[in-house]
Amino acid sequence: MMKDAVIHSCLPLWACLASLLAVPGILIFRKERFLREGITFASGLVKFSLVVFMVPRVLSGKTIEYTLVKGIAGINVPLQFRVDGLGILFAVVASSLWLLTSLYSVGYVRALKEHSQTRYFVFFAISLSATLGVAFAGNLLTLYLFYEMLSLATWPLVTHHQDKEARSAGRTYLTHLLGTSVGFALPALIFCYAKTGGNMSFADGGFLTADIGSGAGIILMLMFAFGFSKAGMMPFHSWLPGAMVAPTPVSALLHAVAVVKVGVFCILRVVTGVFGIDLLDRLGIGTVLAWVASFTVIVSSLIALTQDNLKRRLAFSTIGQLSYIIVGASVFSNLALRGAMLHIATHAVAKITLFMCAGAIFVATGKKQISQMVGLGRKMPITFAAFFIASLSVIGLPPTAGFISKWYLVLGAMDAGQIALVVVLIISSILNIAYLLPIAWNAFYPAPNGMETDTGIAEAPWACVAPLVITSALCLLLFFWNGWLIKLTDMMLLTR
Repeated sequence: MMKDAVIHSCLPLWACLASLLAVPGILIFRKERFLREGITFASGLVKFSLVVFMVPRVLSGKTIEYTLVKGIAGINVPLQFRVDGLGILFAVVASSLWLLTSLYSVGYVRALKEHSQTRYFVFFAISLSATLGVAFAGNLLTLYLFYEMLSLATWPLVTHHQDKEARSAGRTYLTHLLGTSVGFALPALIFCYAKTGGNMSFADGGFLTADIGSGAGIILMLMFAFGFSKAGMMPFHSWLPGAMVAPTPVSALLHAVAVVKVGVFCILRVVTGVFGIDLLDRLGIGTVLAWVASFTVIVSSLIALTQDNLKRRLAFSTIGQLSYIIVGASVFSNLALRGAMLHIATHAVAKITLFMCAGAIFVATGKKQISQMVGLGRKMPITFAAFFIASLSVIGLPPTAGFISKWYLVLGAMDAGQIALVVVLIISSILNIAYLLPIAWNAFYPAPNGMETDTGIAEAPWACVAPLVITSALCLLLFFWNGWLIKLTDMMLLTR
């Protein structure tokens, strides 16, 4: 973009800080739950409003920049924010779904009388500040710092229950995420710093213009891909199913609002802003990344079929769906890249619905196993109807939003002549049908043996049900009203 298309504004900073500044208020009013939760909602509304305020500027072709610090610890790289089409798309998704997740959290923690609710809301707020920091990062160093901040902020949420299982999952979570980021992503970042003489600002077409050779390029790309292991690519994925011991709103945060989306977002940033499509294509790096992601798509879907625990089945589903985005970024087609960026939004809305449904079922019945949910749809019709709609979106069937992103992914793979990847996407969608649709079917249509559910079961509290109704409605709405999302992705395609 031209220099006159750049707006210098502190709006990105305030959008990041909005939830962080709520933390003192949450702590001060920790014994007044209505005030504590009111502060949570108010900060979320402010954050969302600031993000929405920036959308028209970005849609008009402007880039918003703000430099907080010109250098860190003698490193001549600024702590800088830069809001473009991809960043604002991710920020809209994260900030809007956080509001709904906060409402859902209130209903969930109150219904189950969860302990340490103040700590829960504090780290929820910090996590969303880190997420927007990643979304608006203007360079690789800023991205990395907020990425690590998010790992540390979400660890107390994963270990919320403080039992043996939670502590074990927390160790796995932190070891995997910090171990891969320090062991792979940080050395890759240092290499880029040395190779470019300190220039790590994301650029249209990438900033890594030096000829690094095909072998070095493949190694560097894989170090970034595995270093940002929040993306869940195999073999660095086991932290994700293990984290399902956390409360369901945390699972929703991990799988839709933040964390895993941060992982794939970082890889998209590396592809478009560090390497650039031309360099990746010239070095033949995309093929390697695409097939690692494809392996993850198929294997995770097969594992999902074997899981009886609903949250674990959804966790393995997430692993596969995330790799769709990486496949799209690896194909080097405008259509596939558009599909990858759109899938950040469409999968987020669908998957948060599925996890909210899982939590509502647990709140109302105490049931976690899919085999225990036969006939439940008759007693919880709203919850299972929302689950069905979100399942259609994950599968990629019209009239749901998931169809739009998967359609572009398939078209992009065909456009690039990658017919094998088209086959992978189709097989994966068939597996999606196999591990999702029977859940809703058995909930509404019990087996012929007359298996019935417990009596006295009804829908979960309204604060749990209302958010999943809204997000399931969004799965349908974004099928018809997606022009603004496509326009944001087009801005990235025109400048890649």
